Amino acid sequence: MNGYLKRILNARVYDVAIESPLEVAPNLSARTGNTLLLKREDMQPVFSFKLRGAYNKMAQLTPEQLKRGVIAASAGNHAQGVALSAQKLGCKAVIVMPTTTPQIKIQAVTGRGAKVVLFGDSYSDAYAHALELEKDNGMTFVHPYDDPDVIAGQGTIGMEILRQHTQPIHAIFCAIGGGGLISGVAAYVKALRPEIKIIGVQPVDSDAMARSIKAKKRVILDHVGLFADGVAVKQVGVETLRLCRKLVDEIILVDTDATCAALKDVFEDTRSILEPAGALAIAGAKAYAEREGIRGETLVAVACGANMNFDRLRFVAERAEIGEKRESILAVTIPETPGSFRKFCTLLGRRNITEFNYRYADPKAAGVFVGIQVRDQLETAELVEKLQTHKLPTLDLSDNEMAKLHLRHLVGGHAPKVEDEILFRFEFPDRPGALMQFLNSMSHNWNISLFHYRNHGADYGRVLVGMQVPHHDKQALKIFLDSLGYPYWDESDNPAYKLFLG
Repeated sequence: MNGYLKRILNARVYDVAIESPLEVAPNLSARTGNTLLLKREDMQPVFSFKLRGAYNKMAQLTPEQLKRGVIAASAGNHAQGVALSAQKLGCKAVIVMPTTTPQIKIQAVTGRGAKVVLFGDSYSDAYAHALELEKDNGMTFVHPYDDPDVIAGQGTIGMEILRQHTQPIHAIFCAIGGGGLISGVAAYVKALRPEIKIIGVQPVDSDAMARSIKAKKRVILDHVGLFADGVAVKQVGVETLRLCRKLVDEIILVDTDATCAALKDVFEDTRSILEPAGALAIAGAKAYAEREGIRGETLVAVACGANMNFDRLRFVAERAEIGEKRESILAVTIPETPGSFRKFCTLLGRRNITEFNYRYADPKAAGVFVGIQVRDQLETAELVEKLQTHKLPTLDLSDNEMAKLHLRHLVGGHAPKVEDEILFRFEFPDRPGALMQFLNSMSHNWNISLFHYRNHGADYGRVLVGMQVPHHDKQALKIFLDSLGYPYWDESDNPAYKLFLG
C-alpha cells in the first residue's frame, strides 16, 4: 500500500479538479440517527469524480503520446473527464460510449471537443471496440478504472476526506462499477486509518465486484442493469479486484427503489439532483445504518456523480416513496354492497392517498388498487391487519414488480371473454429501436390479448404481454420464449393479475 500512498500524495488532479466539500446531510442524519456526511463529487467541473483519475493518468503521458491522442471507453462520466483533460492538455480524444448512454452525457463530451463513437449496449461492449480502435490509430488508452494512475487520482478523494474530517469515522461508502473509486479511497484510508470501514455499494443487477470477490476471480455478468448506467460494468478490473479483496470490508447491494429514495433524500438535503450511480453510496449508508442499528456514528458517503437525464425524474419520483417504504401499494377486495366503499375509506382514515383505481367488474365483490403514504413498513403492516380484521381481504403489493411497473396503469382491464390467456413480463435494454425489435420478435401465431410498455429513459424497457395460448401449445410456447433471448417472468399466477386483469 505504500506504493499507492505515494502515488496518491503525488497525484496531479487539481489542475482540473476542486477539493469538493464534505457536507452534513441534516435530514438524513436525523433519520438515521448518525452524522451522515456527503462528499460532494457531484460539484466537480464535469459533475463527477472521474476527471481526477483521467487527468492524473494523462498528465503523466509523454509529449509524443499526447500528440498521438488518447482514446477511452465510458458510459459517460469518465468520458467527460478524459474530454476535459484532453482540452486542458491540448490533445485530441476519441471516446467510445454505449448506445444506451444518456444524451446529456454525449453532449457534454462533444461540447469539450472530443469525438464520440457509439457502440454496444454496455461499457464492456464499448471497451472492446475502443481497444480495436487504439491498435488501429496508435492512440493511448485511458482506462476508466483498471490503471494505477487512475486509481491514484480517485484516491485523492480519500485523502481529502481524512483531511476535512479529523474526528472518528465509522465507515466510508463508495459506489462500485469497475472499482477504481473505492480502490483509490481504500488504498489511502486503510494505510492511515485502518479502523475505518470501507464499504462498497452496487445495484443488485450490476454486482460484478461482489460476485468476483466471492468467487476470488473476475466474474463476467451476462447482463447488467442500466438504471444506474454509471456502474453498468460486466467485468471489474484485475487491479481493482486485487485491491478490493484486500481492503474493502463489505459490499452492500441495493435495488432501484432504494436508489430512487436516496436521490430524493439528497435532493431534500441539498436541492441537488444526483444521477442513480451517484446516489448508490447514500442508499448503501442508509441500508447499513438500519441493518446494524448503529447510533451516533459518523458515516461518509461519496456522492460521485450528477449527470442525470431529465426524463428519468418521473420514474425516480414514482419509485422514491416506495423505496423509502413511505408508500404502500395495496389491493383490497370490498363487497359490492351499499356502504362498503364508505367503510373502506373510513378505515383508511386521514392518510394521504397517492393513487386510487377501481372499476366495477363483479356483482359480488370489487377490487380496489390504492397507493397510500405511510411512515414506514410497520404502518403498512398495521393497516393491512386493520383491513383484514374488518373482513376486507388485502394484499400488500409494495414489492410486486408487475404491480408497480404495469398494473397501476392498467387497472380496470378485466377481460372475461379472453380464453387461455397467459401473462409474461419481459425486460430488454431500452435503446433506440429496441421496442420495435421486441415486437418483431413477438410475431407468432398466438393472439396478443394484453400489451403494456413503459419507457423510463436509459433504463430497461419493461413490457407486460398477455397471450392466448391453448394448453396443447404450452411446450411450443416455452421453446419460443427461450429463443427470444429476453429475460422473462411468467406472471399468470400473480395475485395482482388475477384481481385486476385476469
